Amino acid sequence: MLYLWIKALHIIAVVTWMAGIFYLPRLFVYHAMTDDEAGRERFKIMERKLYRGIMVPSEIAVLILGVWLLWLNPGWLSQGWLHAKLLLVVLLIGYQHWLSYLMKQFRADRNTKSDKFYRVINELPVFILIGTVILVVVKPF
Repeated sequence: MLYLWIKALHIIAVVTWMAGIFYLPRLFVYHAMTDDEAGRERFKIMERKLYRGIMVPSEIAVLILGVWLLWLNPGWLSQGWLHAKLLLVVLLIGYQHWLSYLMKQFRADRNTKSDKFYRVINELPVFILIGTVILVVVKPF
């Protein structure tokens, strides 16, 4: 029964984390298009609150609960699908830290990227999500 609770909480944390991962670059799109000072300051606050209040806590919860699930199922460590999934998780963590760097560029009013750039990078985590779900559900190898 404990395993199912941990799994449920892990899935909830993943959904919350992914919501932030998808929304922050969308905020960057609008931020890059904003011309007025009040609007730029508003986006800085929204981005900071999303990152610190939702994304980082969710990321930490995903990692803690994921390690706990691995501890309860050590046999998974010998399966190829898990290695591929963990690689995708590492890529997602790197992506989030890159978003943090971009957010700091906005905060310092040093953004040089266009809204089109942010529209493109907003789609990158979709592929990681698709791959992760397929690996976890189908376990192809």
